[in-house]
Amino acid sequence: MEIIVATKNKGKLREFSRILAPMDIQVVGMEDLDIHLDIEENGETFYDNAKIKAEAIHALTGKAVVADDSGLCVDALGGRPGVYSARYGGEDLPYPQKIAMLLEELKDCPPEKRTAQFACVIYFVDEKGRGYGFEGICPGTIGYQCKGERGFGYDPIFYVGEESFSSLTDEQKDACSHRGKALRAFAQALPEILNRP
Repeated sequence: MEIIVATKNKGKLREFSRILAPMDIQVVGMEDLDIHLDIEENGETFYDNAKIKAEAIHALTGKAVVADDSGLCVDALGGRPGVYSARYGGEDLPYPQKIAMLLEELKDCPPEKRTAQFACVIYFVDEKGRGYGFEGICPGTIGYQCKGERGFGYDPIFYVGEESFSSLTDEQKDACSHRGKALRAFAQALPEILNRP
């Protein structure tokens, strides 16, 4: 089965492809289909934003679409940057600078108060326009410095135990990540969804 992923983020697209491939689901990104729609993510929750993206691309194509909205929620910052993770410090600010800003905000925060979680909502719209949401959460901590060369976004400072997301292998990250959990929940539910009249 082929599903459009409502994203231009190549890192996310790689994760979708990797996690869904064993379930015989092939994913294509917006750029693969020459879709250059700018979707305003003005929802107040991850669920709202994922739904907005999936429904916009479904309305354009009439195809099955999956979208995610995800972000980093830092307890000491009252859950920020949260739904504004990609826009933290400005949408065009590169992630190394976003990370530097975040670490600066937490510079006086002791280790026991640096708890955080990555949250993800996957929203799927089938070809008939029906929608379904799935959530995944990965608890962790914010490190004092970047670690690892893999991953993308805030991965270098998000630690699970002694390792950052950027220092895990793809398989290790997928097993515990917010997106991995949400995508597996989606993939598990998909056969029943597709069999609905």
